[in-house]
Amino acid sequence: MKKIIDWMTNVVGPKASAIARNPWIASIQETMVATVPVMIISSFITIISILNEYIPNFPDFSYFSTFTMGLSALMVAYLVPTFVLEKLRLPKYKRQAGFMGAALLLAMSQAFVDENGNFAVASDRVGASGMFVAIVAGLFVAFIMKLFSKRSLFRKDTKMPKFLVDSFDSMAPIMVIMICAYVTCNLLHLDLYEIVNVMVSPLINIAQSLFGFTLINFLMAFFYSFGLSPWLLTPVYYTVGMDAIAKNAAAVAAGGKATLVLTNEILGAWIWLGGTGCTLMLCVLFLLCKSEKLKGLGRTCILPGIFNINEPIVFGSVVFNPLLMIPFWICPVVVSIITYVVLKAGMVTIPSTSFLLWYMPIPIQTYLVNYDFRGVILVLVLLALTAAIYYPFVVAYDKQCLEEEAAENK
Repeated sequence: MKKIIDWMTNVVGPKASAIARNPWIASIQETMVATVPVMIISSFITIISILNEYIPNFPDFSYFSTFTMGLSALMVAYLVPTFVLEKLRLPKYKRQAGFMGAALLLAMSQAFVDENGNFAVASDRVGASGMFVAIVAGLFVAFIMKLFSKRSLFRKDTKMPKFLVDSFDSMAPIMVIMICAYVTCNLLHLDLYEIVNVMVSPLINIAQSLFGFTLINFLMAFFYSFGLSPWLLTPVYYTVGMDAIAKNAAAVAAGGKATLVLTNEILGAWIWLGGTGCTLMLCVLFLLCKSEKLKGLGRTCILPGIFNINEPIVFGSVVFNPLLMIPFWICPVVVSIITYVVLKAGMVTIPSTSFLLWYMPIPIQTYLVNYDFRGVILVLVLLALTAAIYYPFVVAYDKQCLEEEAAENK
C-alpha cells in the first residue's frame, strides 16, 4: 500500500493534474459543469410532470425541457470554443468562436432552410444525443480560431479602434470554418453527425458495458482516495450519460425499452450513495464508534452525506488512509456490478427521463428517477451491503484512533 501511495503521489497524481489543467480537456469539463443548471431545470419538470397523472387538465410543462435539455448540444457547441480560447488567453475571438461553434454544429447536423423559408433541424441532433458532435464542432472551431489569433490584417500601430480590428480579423477564421462546412456538408453531402457518432461508438460501447461501467466508478473512487477530484472523469461519464438518457427516452417514446445503464440518473440513484465511494453508511458507522474523533467526524459529515456531499468525510478520513481506502475502492465495484446486472435483467426499470438533482437524498432520488419502488428496495440492499463492507475496516480504524487518543491523554 505504501508503494501504491508513493506511486500515486509522485507519478500518477502530477500527471493526472496536468491532464486536468490542459486547456482543451479543462474546457470540456467546465462546459459540462456549466450546462448542469440548465439540465436541473429539466429535472424539476420531471418532478412536476407527476401531477399530470393525478390532476386533469394540469398544464404541460414539457416546453421547458424542449428549450433546456432539448438544446443542450447547441449550448455545448457554443461554450467549448469560448472556454478554450479563455484558457489559452486568446480572448480576441471568443465571442465569434461561440457563435461559430453553434453554427458548425447545425451544419454538421444537416440543418436546412426549405423553399418556404422555414429553418429545420432534427431535434435530437441539437439535444443531449448530439453532445459528442457538439464537442467535436467546438474543438475544431477553437483550433481554427487559435491558428489565426496571432495574425492580423492591420499593423500594430493602426489608428483603428481595437474592437474594429478584432472584428475584421475574425473574418478569416470564420471563412475557413464555413468553407470546411460547405465542402464536407454541402458539396460532398457527408453526414458529419453520423460520422462522429460512428467514431465515438467504441468508447460509448465500452462505457455501457459491465466492465466499462464498473471501471469508471472504480477510477472515480480510486483517484478521489488520493485527493484527486472525481470531476476529472466528468468529460467521459457525463457526456456518455447525457447521450444515453436521450437514447433511452427515444426508445421508450417509440414503444421500446430503455437499455443503456451508464446515465447520470443511475449514478445518482444507486452508485453515489452519499457521494463517490458510497460514504453515506461510513458516516453512520462513525456515529457508532467509541473514538471521540470518529464520532465528531460522523456528526459533522452525516448531514452533508445525506445530500450526497462527501468532501468532508473523504478528506477528513479516507484520503491517504490505507485502512479506509480499500473499502472505498471495493464499494463502487460491488455496487456497480449488482446495479448493472439487476437493471439489465429488467428487475428494476432503467430511467428514461432526465433527472440531475444528484443532491436529493437517497432513496427519494432513487424513486424519482424511474417511479419504480423496486429501485428503492435495491438501493436499501446496496446501503446495507456498503455498511457491511466498511464495518470491519471502521472497527480497526476506531481501535487505532482510541489508542492514539489514549496516548495523547497520557
